[in-house]
Amino acid sequence: MLASNIFPKAAIALSGLALVLVAVLAAAVVRVGPHAVAAMDSINSPFKALDYSALPLVQRYTARDGAALAYRHYAVAATAAAPAPAVRRIVLIHGSSASTRSMHPMAQALVAAGFTVDALDVRGHGDSGTRGHIGYIGQLEDDLADFVKAVPNAGPNTLVGFSAGGGFVLRFSASPRAGLFDRYVLLSPFLVQAPSNRPSSDNHSGSWASVGIPRIVGLTVLNKFGIERWNDLLVTQFALNDEAKKFLTSAYSYALATNFGAHLDYAGDIQRAPAAIKLVAGVDDELMFSDRYTSLFASAGKTIPIALVPGANHIGATLNAPALAAIVAACKD
Repeated sequence: MLASNIFPKAAIALSGLALVLVAVLAAAVVRVGPHAVAAMDSINSPFKALDYSALPLVQRYTARDGAALAYRHYAVAATAAAPAPAVRRIVLIHGSSASTRSMHPMAQALVAAGFTVDALDVRGHGDSGTRGHIGYIGQLEDDLADFVKAVPNAGPNTLVGFSAGGGFVLRFSASPRAGLFDRYVLLSPFLVQAPSNRPSSDNHSGSWASVGIPRIVGLTVLNKFGIERWNDLLVTQFALNDEAKKFLTSAYSYALATNFGAHLDYAGDIQRAPAAIKLVAGVDDELMFSDRYTSLFASAGKTIPIALVPGANHIGATLNAPALAAIVAACKD
């Protein structure tokens, strides 16, 4: 009799607790998204003075879902020593909120060094799809594989990514499709929860992004149970000025924020990545502790060549002459 009274009460208590947890989870997902963040000058300003007069026109390739995704092609002139069909191709992945335009100076430097270059507008950015959104987590890997198939190169291929794009390049290098590229170069890679990331309080230039952490936590829990219907909710908002918002991506959905970067288990990505991987970063990076990359990779069991460029901050690692020279060197044999 006593047991029969206890178990129903316990069941009722557990049901009540479950309802409370569901209510808290729902509130976090629905109400606690990213907030507006003041424009970060060190990210926005460097692109104002760039010369885009030689920017190639956007070209398109068709992804498996039928979407026409954008890229820009930089062709190297054929020579007797390096006929165009056999030239190594560098595929460039831009950073968070950006597009192929931000990769233009780097692409020019690489072409001048004898490489063919294709810069991609990652889906959810630039001229590829709806800005800030993708269809599902894992779509970006599918898109990259579709690009390699749709736009083949007779020579070898190197994948290069900057910041969040560097995290995504690491993610891809650790995937079953890693063989599509024989070399990988990470430029100031952003790795979620890694000790290489500076806290906002350490950065006098401000914060680059506002992140709705409660919403991310809630959606992550839901995804663990296979519930993905709210993955298009915004979880990240970037520190763009009004002019930049016209052509850059100002916010990310949960799906895009989760997919465009390394896995939360970035150490696992490092361990699964191939040996042919290099890293370039600026000594004066205001968003990253660039001097921590060596120990970070070593702690995950991988020692890689790392070039730290004096005088280069985060964006400067893709724009200034010494940084571009270091990137070209990292892409060479």
